[in-house]
Amino acid sequence: GKRKIHYLFEDGKEMAEEYDIKTGQLMSRKWREKNTLGGTGKWQVEVGEPTSPLLGALESELITESSSNPIFMRKDTLSSFQWRIRNLPYPKEVYSVSVEEEQRCCVIRTTNKKYYKKFPIPDLDRYSLPLDAAALSFTHANNTLIITYQKPKEILAAEEQLQKELKKIKAANSGDGDCKTQ
Repeated sequence: GKRKIHYLFEDGKEMAEEYDIKTGQLMSRKWREKNTLGGTGKWQVEVGEPTSPLLGALESELITESSSNPIFMRKDTLSSFQWRIRNLPYPKEVYSVSVEEEQRCCVIRTTNKKYYKKFPIPDLDRYSLPLDAAALSFTHANNTLIITYQKPKEILAAEEQLQKELKKIKAANSGDGDCKTQ
């Protein structure tokens, strides 16, 4: 049910994206750069579930962060960028979400000073588009703060074009290759 696309860029960066085959929706996007010694670095998750430290048995530590800490993740829809922050128990009136145009980021504040977070929107930076405070909204339900930023028409057009290109690409493991067995 997923289509994975792997990109290699000339500057040494790598990007891996996963799309839902039925809806064409982006499920995850990860970036990786070469480290200072030339080896491959760790994947940095831009969209999708953050990788859990519990999954890596070799990297297990004696001290781990609390499971009740807020978990920040991005999960886009077809028409908007969306961030979800789990484990935030305060009512909606406590939160304030705003845009800082000088620093090109969004800021989440609470009136009780229990949570503060700045985060960029890398897609807008890649297209050199300005941030629009009118496109930003938020809601709170089930201890989760959901922040939504409506995608500009330039990004929607680019994503539509990308989907057309991706449909033309044959999958590497689709079974259509000339595999001669003897």
